[in-house]
Amino acid sequence: MSFDDYATFPLRTFLGMDISSATAGTAEASLVVDDKHLNPNGVVHGAVLFALVDTAMGAAAMSVLAEGRYATSVDIQFRFVRPASTGRLSATVEVIKAGRNLIHLEGRITGEDDKLISTAAGTFTTFDL
Repeated sequence: MSFDDYATFPLRTFLGMDISSATAGTAEASLVVDDKHLNPNGVVHGAVLFALVDTAMGAAAMSVLAEGRYATSVDIQFRFVRPASTGRLSATVEVIKAGRNLIHLEGRITGEDDKLISTAAGTFTTFDL
């Protein structure tokens, strides 16, 4: 699966996420906050933030795999630091260690002002289809 194939899926389109990978082992997913991202309190719903970092983690994990290998999240620890309600949010992710069967990643979501919104640590497993 190519990066372009990975970057196109219905939830990404619905949420309006942009996904990029500058180098192997890194990725960024971003979106511009819209009313559809907000919870009843007027801030970005936690599930949107989680989807943003999970998507960036998936892209970073896929960027270090050989052709024909895939990865999926098995554990993500997510911490909310502050609420977000407007502007562009960016999740930047780095592969910390890519082993034979597990990939460990760290991520951060920041707002346009570079203030930290949330942090995440994830483990992905690798497999063949």
